[in-house]
Amino acid sequence: MAHNHIAEAVKEPAIVRLSDNLFVARFEVMKLYSALKAVRTLLDRGIISPGDMVVDSSSGIYAYSLAMACHRYGLKCHIIASKTVDRTLRTQLDILGATVEPVKKCENLRLDQEQRVNRIQELLLERSDLHWMQQYHDDIHYLGYEAFVQKILHELQLSNARTDLGITAVGGVGSGCSTGGLKTYLEAAGVATKLVGIQPYGSVTFGAEHVDDPEIIIAGIGSAIPFRNVKHENYSEISWISFDYAMSATIELLRKHAIFAGLSSGAGYLVANWMAKQEPEKPHIFIAADTGYRYVDAVFAQHEKALPFETLTPTEITHQDQLALHWSNMKLPSAA
Repeated sequence: MAHNHIAEAVKEPAIVRLSDNLFVARFEVMKLYSALKAVRTLLDRGIISPGDMVVDSSSGIYAYSLAMACHRYGLKCHIIASKTVDRTLRTQLDILGATVEPVKKCENLRLDQEQRVNRIQELLLERSDLHWMQQYHDDIHYLGYEAFVQKILHELQLSNARTDLGITAVGGVGSGCSTGGLKTYLEAAGVATKLVGIQPYGSVTFGAEHVDDPEIIIAGIGSAIPFRNVKHENYSEISWISFDYAMSATIELLRKHAIFAGLSSGAGYLVANWMAKQEPEKPHIFIAADTGYRYVDAVFAQHEKALPFETLTPTEITHQDQLALHWSNMKLPSAA
């Protein structure tokens, strides 16, 4: 059946088996799931109406997703944009009809994120005609991932008869909605789920703000401020990955499996591949949230600098005081 809008066609991932028990959900734009469902739900509830303007902050994927959802449902869209929103994305947003307001350039992504949220607060005081989508705080953004889980259940053929071992899911934490939604709906379907979150060093969400990675450009999976949508009890383990390791794994993902994906996807591959080898009978799936185009210069063009993939191993820690570059993995109390 033909789709009514391109957003509906490109929201679903391709699920690819990389080894006997390792799978990737490779998206073109992951957050289309949450943006489309959130906007449709708000319209159905009468909270917004066609022609209204919605606003939110984004470092890239969500900006495009929200602009596409607004295009689909006839809404106006205003984006407070991170410095990581490049010319290619900005041009698409302009043509889609979104208005884009970049924040001032600052020395790191933490200040960039804080500026964006502060700017939204200013706009809400100045204007009464805006609806703030609150991707970081409103759990309406969980809803779209139910359809993602249904796809996983079907393609991995997970059923009540085959869920005794459960599944391990790996993905960037970010706002908490994609990985949190993944666990929520898998467990609602009766599949025991071990959720492993990926974080960059410097992120406050799981207490790594005291460790800096000078090369960090893994936008979107960390945070400079607390996010209410991150439900800590969802996560069994957290892996903090440096830029160097994420870059090397992202290049390996393309070299070995021909999957051209973003930097957080490489980090997810690194962790899921390591865990899949420890539990060979259990299925493991990681999220590749977007394609690799915005990382061509910073990552793929540097492929000769990539570290040998097989040498990348984690340091197991028991407390954030032990965090150190380039890969730290910690089991959380909720996993006990």
